[in-house]
Amino acid sequence: MAVHDMSDDTTMQPSPTSVTAPGDGLIVKGVEVAYGHVVALRGVSVHVPPGGFVSVLGANGAGKTTLVRSITGLLGLHRGRIAGGAVELDGRELSGLSSREIVKSGIAQVPEGRKLFPRLTVEENLLCGAATRSDRHEINDNMERVFELFPRVAERRRQTAGQLSGGEQQMVAVGRALMAQPRYLICDELSLGLAPLIVSQLFELLIQVSEDGVGVLVIEQNANLALQHTRYGYVIEVGRVVLEGSCDDLRNNPLVQDLYLGAGEATADFVAAAERPRRWRR
Repeated sequence: MAVHDMSDDTTMQPSPTSVTAPGDGLIVKGVEVAYGHVVALRGVSVHVPPGGFVSVLGANGAGKTTLVRSITGLLGLHRGRIAGGAVELDGRELSGLSSREIVKSGIAQVPEGRKLFPRLTVEENLLCGAATRSDRHEINDNMERVFELFPRVAERRRQTAGQLSGGEQQMVAVGRALMAQPRYLICDELSLGLAPLIVSQLFELLIQVSEDGVGVLVIEQNANLALQHTRYGYVIEVGRVVLEGSCDDLRNNPLVQDLYLGAGEATADFVAAAERPRRWRR
């Protein structure tokens, strides 16, 4: 898949993964988001196919968190709104649904900072992830599956979450999201504050999850780590998708290397190009 180099092109053509048949995966279509008069996303399109493993990269303030809120129904809590475009899950528009309804439709989130309940046990935190479900037998089966994926979590199932290390807490946070039995999993800044070895183990786990048929969307600042593990990636700058392509292509792209491994002329030219108005070629 060719990478869209926005530094010397004033148009952006969607890749074949951006234009899909109705009902095919989690699709963000040209979404624009505003907080009052401030526009945070400007025509962002992202596609996570069933069983896909996709990353969204960008610096602080690029629009990654707003993208997550657009998908999970949490924009309203932050006085944001979708001003254009749509978010669809297997052909069903999610805009206007509550966050609970979105979870029930098949999307679960591992939030930035984990956000566990520190005074509840590991097992109780995991059960919180199944709050929208009533099938007790399947819930128990799912918990056993989480314990298979995370043996360290199983060993600490009776401990309170606040007693765990940061890496163990992140394992619980991923397990809690999986307890919702999602078809699509969104991981927001999975690597934040964790040792590289722990993060690599978590990414290997997510590969297993995607191979089981769950679409995984990883929102990451750690570009090297994300591009080593995911299959397709998007780069967001100043509220726009400025690059997308296979992770092999992105990892070898000099602009991506410059953006995340150093600051030089290419970075300044790249960001300046991203700030210019764009139009879609149809």
